[in-house]
Amino acid sequence: MNRTALRETVFKVLFRYEFHDSESFASQMNLFFAEYPESGDEEENWPALDSKSAEEITGKVTDILCHIDEIDKVISEKSEGWDIDRIGKAELSIMRIAVYEILYDDNIENAVSISEAVKLAKKYGDEKAYGFVNCVLSKIVKLRIIMANLYRVLQIISYIKNMIDTDFVLKNINIQGEISNLKYHTSGHIYFTLKDKDSTISAVMFAGSRMKGLNFRLRDGMKVVVTGNISVFEASGKYQIYAREIKETGSGELYERFVNLKNELEEMGMFDEIYKKPIPKNIKRLGVVTARTGAAVHDIISVSRRRNPGIDIILYPAKVQGEGAAESVCTGIRFLDKAGVDLIIVGRGGGSIEDLWAFNEECVAREVFNCNTPVISAVGHETDFTIIDFVSDLRAPTPSAAAELAVSDVSKIRERLLELNAGLNIRINGFLKKYSDRIASYNVKLNYLSPANILEARENLLRNYYYKLNNSINAVMKNYTSVFQILCTRLDGLSPLTRLKGGYSYVCDEGGNNINSVEDIRPDDTLNIYVTDGIITATAKKITKKEGTENDD
Repeated sequence: MNRTALRETVFKVLFRYEFHDSESFASQMNLFFAEYPESGDEEENWPALDSKSAEEITGKVTDILCHIDEIDKVISEKSEGWDIDRIGKAELSIMRIAVYEILYDDNIENAVSISEAVKLAKKYGDEKAYGFVNCVLSKIVKLRIIMANLYRVLQIISYIKNMIDTDFVLKNINIQGEISNLKYHTSGHIYFTLKDKDSTISAVMFAGSRMKGLNFRLRDGMKVVVTGNISVFEASGKYQIYAREIKETGSGELYERFVNLKNELEEMGMFDEIYKKPIPKNIKRLGVVTARTGAAVHDIISVSRRRNPGIDIILYPAKVQGEGAAESVCTGIRFLDKAGVDLIIVGRGGGSIEDLWAFNEECVAREVFNCNTPVISAVGHETDFTIIDFVSDLRAPTPSAAAELAVSDVSKIRERLLELNAGLNIRINGFLKKYSDRIASYNVKLNYLSPANILEARENLLRNYYYKLNNSINAVMKNYTSVFQILCTRLDGLSPLTRLKGGYSYVCDEGGNNINSVEDIRPDDTLNIYVTDGIITATAKKITKKEGTENDD
């Protein structure tokens, strides 16, 4: 498949993204390749597709979606007041491909990206589409040329990382705090936040450090002392402590209260699924219990209006932090339950366990449990859990996500209906043509068909299958044989035995501890020196430091 055909196929796949959410798009991409004509169809603009081209298409679409937010931001900024939602879906998909190539693919010239995008716009857009696409992409290219002399984000982050890594104090530091947002990853790494009453810092303990530096299981609310070094994770630009050792000093009081109340309510059955009310679809009136100001109410209203401009939102301005916050939230839930809303969102923005404590009070949990209207909890960030999350009918990771779950996207419903209608017409016409042709073909074959011809055809078919299967097996075996040989070569190059054969040795004390520094041994200590063909036992008679001082027996 040539480059032009590959780009057009990428457009066909990416166009489906406009009609599906990110979670279901992976299955849609698989469905696209499953429905792709086996040998192509040149009349219908379906070039023959091989496995290499399929991998390139999948990789490019995936990369585009990974940068979709940055790409859409650039397109929106250079569209002269056109909101991203007002741009035609075909034109938007075409520009996303071109902008991705301009910003992230240095192997394709900008002029080529623009030219190919204009061709696609002429083919799949309306009569004015290609001019709009050409104008927007030309502005983006000019902007990139202007910014060519600017520093990349990675360059700045790398510079900051180097400064922190070379700091004497930050190389080995002890930090006391409380564990929160704890996550044990399947890789064996541990991710968490270390906090006190004034601030927080991200932390990670890699699987290799757990063997020596941690002999108990961490939990949220636990007070610990973390020993490690401060560094910067370049991918996100965030600084964090890389833990080498963690020691327990006690448990957080609030966390103990949280666990006790959670266990008590769970034993009472308040978390059982049988009490969960279903979340209604296509609601008309949405009730919200949160602070009058802040990001939470803004996010809920913004997302809800975007998904359904006609939605009726009733806000109860509750106090969500400090003294009297729990009672205020309870009052809001009771008010909206009697106001006749279809669904209630209860929540606030993120914060510490102290900031979110109103949603851990028993009175709030009971008010949600007794509420006749379905309730979605949306407290804090994705990693924050409160008692109300277990009692509510549905938990949302954030207030924005709660609005996404509560309010149906009417535009997508409308577009989906149009898509289904168009697809149904295409399928009906296709089936009619397919079976009409099949009937005509059967009528011709019926006049000449005989048992001998059938047997011969089946024999040829089986023979072709045999050859294909044999060729596939040979190809797979050849490929895996090559991979195996490469891996064996790499393994031999990384083998410690290879290093020992090259004249290197491994030194440890009588206890088997690795000797890395002169500080690890004393005069007359017994040393075991491992070489390629045995072990040399020696005694340290003289220890000399690099600075020139020596410790002699």
